[in-house]
Amino acid sequence: MQIGFIGLGSMGAAMACNLVKAGHEVLAWNRSPVAADTVPGVTLLSGPEDAFRADVVFTMLSDDAVIREVVLDAGLLRNARMGLIHVVTSTISVGFARELTMLHDEAGIGYVSAPVLGRPNVAASGQLNILAAGKADSVAAIEPVLSSLSKKVWKFGEDPAQANAAKLAANMMIAMAIEAMVEGVALTESVGLDRAHFFELILGTLFAGRAYESYSAQITARSFEPGFKAKLALKDMRLASELSEKAGRPLPMLDVVRERLANVVSAGLGEKDWSVIAASDRDLGHHP
Repeated sequence: MQIGFIGLGSMGAAMACNLVKAGHEVLAWNRSPVAADTVPGVTLLSGPEDAFRADVVFTMLSDDAVIREVVLDAGLLRNARMGLIHVVTSTISVGFARELTMLHDEAGIGYVSAPVLGRPNVAASGQLNILAAGKADSVAAIEPVLSSLSKKVWKFGEDPAQANAAKLAANMMIAMAIEAMVEGVALTESVGLDRAHFFELILGTLFAGRAYESYSAQITARSFEPGFKAKLALKDMRLASELSEKAGRPLPMLDVVRERLANVVSAGLGEKDWSVIAASDRDLGHHP
C-alpha cells in the first residue's frame, strides 16, 4: 500500500519506519528538514500535498493549530485523492475532531481518529496501543496498517471524537499518577525514607502498572529527559479541561496537575519530560 505520512518527529519517524518494514511504500513530509538516513526507506517529499494522493495518509502533528495550518488552510482535503483515508494520530481536542469529521465527510474522504499510547521507544518497537474510531469501513480498511504499528488496536466506534476523548482521559490519568508519586515522595522523604525504597513498596503491593513503573524509575533517578515533553502534556491537560468545562463536570485533580505543568513550563522546562513536576532545583542542577 502507498502511505503518506506528515510529521516526522520522534514518534512519527518511528512509525513511518515501521510502515516501511511492514512492506508499504511511505511518502513523507515534515515541516522542518529531515535527514534521509534517519528514516531509511522513506521517500521524503518537498511538500505535503503528495502525501494526500496516497491510499492512506497519516498525520502526526503537535496540535489542532498545526493540523489546521498544514492540512486545512493549505486546501489538502480539496485536492486529495478520492478514496483516501486520513488517519490523525495526534492528540487533538474533541471539538476539532468533530470539525475534521464534518470536513472530511464534505470532501468525500475517509477519516479515522487514531491517537496512540506510548513513548518514542514504544513506537520504534511497534508496540503502541492505538485508539481508533471512525466509520466502520474506514477503520476496517486501515486496521492491518495500524496493526503493524501496535500491540493492540482499540476500537471506539464510529464517532472519531470518542477516541480523542479516551486519549485525553488516559493522559490526564497518567499525569495524576505522576502527581500521586510526587506527593508520596514528599511525605516519605520528609522523614528521611529513600524514594527508591518507597517505590519498591508501592510497586510490589498497591500500584503495579506501566505508568507507575516507568515514572517512578524516572523520579527515583531524577532523570527528566523526554519521553513526553511537559509542554505537550500541558497542551493535553488544557484540552481535557476544555472538555470537562463543556460537559459541566468539574475535575479538581485535573486542575492540580494542569497547574503543576504550567509552572514547570513557565520556568523554562517545557522540553523536559512531564515527570519533571517531581524535580527540585537540586535535581535540575540549579544552585541558590
